[in-house]
Amino acid sequence: MEWIADHLSILMFLALTVVMFVGYPVAFVLGGVALGFAVLGMYFDLFRAAQLGSLIPRIWGQAVQNQVLIAVPMFVFMGTILEKSGVADELLRALQVLTRRIPGGLALSVTIMGAIMAATTGIVGASVIMLTLIALPTMLARGYSKELSVGTIASAGTLGILIPPSIMLVIIGDIMTLSVGTLFTAAVLPGLLLAGVYLVYICIFAAFNPSKAPPLEAHEGPQTAGELASMVLRSFLPPAFLIMVVLGSIFGGFATPTEAGGTGCAGALLLAAWNRRLNMKMMREVIEGAALTNGLVFFIIFGATLFSFVFRALGGDDLVAELLTAAGIDTGWEILIFVMVLVFFMGFFFDFLEICLIVLPIFAPILKGIEFTPHIAENKDFMVWFVILIAVNLQSAFLTPPFGFALFYMKATVPPEVTLAHIYRGIVPFVLLQVVTLAMCILWPEIVLVLPRYFGFLS
Repeated sequence: MEWIADHLSILMFLALTVVMFVGYPVAFVLGGVALGFAVLGMYFDLFRAAQLGSLIPRIWGQAVQNQVLIAVPMFVFMGTILEKSGVADELLRALQVLTRRIPGGLALSVTIMGAIMAATTGIVGASVIMLTLIALPTMLARGYSKELSVGTIASAGTLGILIPPSIMLVIIGDIMTLSVGTLFTAAVLPGLLLAGVYLVYICIFAAFNPSKAPPLEAHEGPQTAGELASMVLRSFLPPAFLIMVVLGSIFGGFATPTEAGGTGCAGALLLAAWNRRLNMKMMREVIEGAALTNGLVFFIIFGATLFSFVFRALGGDDLVAELLTAAGIDTGWEILIFVMVLVFFMGFFFDFLEICLIVLPIFAPILKGIEFTPHIAENKDFMVWFVILIAVNLQSAFLTPPFGFALFYMKATVPPEVTLAHIYRGIVPFVLLQVVTLAMCILWPEIVLVLPRYFGFLS
């Protein structure tokens, strides 16, 4: 019994891992496990019932009254409008025409489309479903291999978790008490780098396997320069306008991310009206979808707040530090690599939100006191670099089986001839490319830090 009392926080973490596989909603699992171990803590005299009284003001202050988290429903609402407005359909058609003579052009256009939509929505589920419905039938009809098609769509759809305005970065910024504007600026180059690595891989694959990624016929699409110019302007101006409104206002210092989210919602409504899709039926679908997504996110935040509070009250922070020391993991680089490997493998089983809300509060205080100069010019910039490394790493959480959410979104919308085996085989090279990009950001931290310094977010 004494051993159980000494290791109650570790048992709490293991219990969470086991119960996650039962299939109950994550928010209730986090809260339920926390309450169960709070009762055990009272039994072993490690936790007092009065401590639970501080949870309501903690949840109220961290989520309900939090001005930063207001950006989450704003960006969700904006992304849902864009999904319904038809902007994506026209943009993908234009990209397909522009890349029609390049081997792998369709796959390249899907990746570029994913990067552009990531900069306007930040919602992975909407992007993956939208790209699957729009692009997959065309890719299969043109003779593209099933594996390349689904791998490209899944990886492009998940760019929204990294490229601003990313909902994940808003939540992490709140957890780590970091400026969301700084994180948005720091994530731009890693996000574009990841998209660029995907493009290079597709070009090489298509060059060596032209039969699996054939170019489109040259006669398809507009035949005159005027028609082409008209199509490009009609397709590219709306998302470019929205990117300028949202990201330009943040990087230029004119608006906070929360204010930019509200402006982005207004811009998305204007685009829907421009495309003549703004009506009561669409608004009803948008409001319902946005409300359900926001409810899910905030319920998970409530549950994770309770879990983190009880875990730390039971001595979890100290026990983790002792375990790392006992395992011989005591230098800054060893702990950093350990956290990266842990996050990568947790991505096989957990969603990004659970990983952020469980791992970051445990390891961030340990890493915050470690010196990483001269690899990083100034150690005060370490937490920004560390958070973006986590964000790059968490790309894999959407793609790795068995619980990659992007794979579930895709399986629900692909035609019957595309099996789960095709999807799993298709995402393997893209997960490896994510690991390569993560390694590049670790080796060259200026990829992450150069833009925040240029725009004055880091002095």
